[in-house]
This record gives sequence, structure tokens and C-alpha cells, in this order.
Amino acid sequence: MDGTLFGFTEEQVADFVSTWGVGAFILFMLFIIGEIAWKSKAGKTGTMVLFFVLAFGMVGFIAKAVIQKIWGI
Repeated sequence: MDGTLFGFTEEQVADFVSTWGVGAFILFMLFIIGEIAWKSKAGKTGTMVLFFVLAFGMVGFIAKAVIQKIWGI
């Protein structure tokens, strides 16, 4: 066993999953927030508040990716 999965190293697989997998999960969470707003009939202001408050934690992950891209890390 040479430590690869379909020709990719463990580091490459982990990097892919931590970037694209978490990104896909974030999109799914945004869908869930939208559905919560729709089912609760929150209105425009309530929907904006829900997205701001519940999606605020995602900003750190997105900022990390942007900073890494800008700085070339």
C-alpha cells in the first residue's frame, strides 16, 4: 500500500474535500436557511436577518480561502 487513493495522495484528497466539500456543504446550508425563511413566512426583512445571522459563521471560511488565494498560500 503506497498511501494513495485513485492516484492522489492523502494530502491532495484532504485539500480537495476541505475546499470543495465544505463549500458544497455551505451551499446546502444556505438552501436550508432559505427554506426556513420561506416556511416561516419571514418576509424580506426576516429573511435578510436569518441569512445574516445564520450564515455569518461561513464568512470566516470564505475569508480564509480568499486570503490564501491572494497571498498565494
